[in-house]
Amino acid sequence: MNAQELVELMTQRAQAVQTVVHACADWSDVVAYTLDLTTTQGGSTIAPWGLPERAHEALLRGAAAKGLRILERPLRRHLEEIHTVLTPADWGIAETGTVVIDSTSEDLRLATMLSETHVVVLAESCLRLSSLDVVEAMKAWHREPPRYVAFISGASRTADIERVLSIGVHGPQQLHLLILKEAAL
Repeated sequence: MNAQELVELMTQRAQAVQTVVHACADWSDVVAYTLDLTTTQGGSTIAPWGLPERAHEALLRGAAAKGLRILERPLRRHLEEIHTVLTPADWGIAETGTVVIDSTSEDLRLATMLSETHVVVLAESCLRLSSLDVVEAMKAWHREPPRYVAFISGASRTADIERVLSIGVHGPQQLHLLILKEAAL
């Protein structure tokens, strides 16, 4: 399967689990998308994680211009304030529309579980067909325990309560997947 076919399959499968998928040409597109989304949703804060330095600086400038606040670590101080979290994914699994994130950091886990909206950036080069294609990466990560790896497919959902589907009970209400073109890396 070529790169374009993987992107198409990832998009289709992610949308099937109510993930909003958008292609981004570069990190400036990622920053603009995140700022616009947060503003449109009426949010006031963004918790960025693992962004390239230039993207982080652009996010700081853009947030200031839009009256948004960038939350700094430790995020435990901001548990009830996290509206949008912006993180890169380590891998994407096209078959299931799943993103894989090394969430060993407590701050990253808090941000991705307590935000209302999770914007995750997936570089095309990190897209794989199946979970079997990331086994070696998982083994490498777990050579240095403890590790916490999150496999995220869509927004948080549960049907535990009287078999009625509820969104955002155990995590974000929305997941936005931004697929970053290879040339942008």
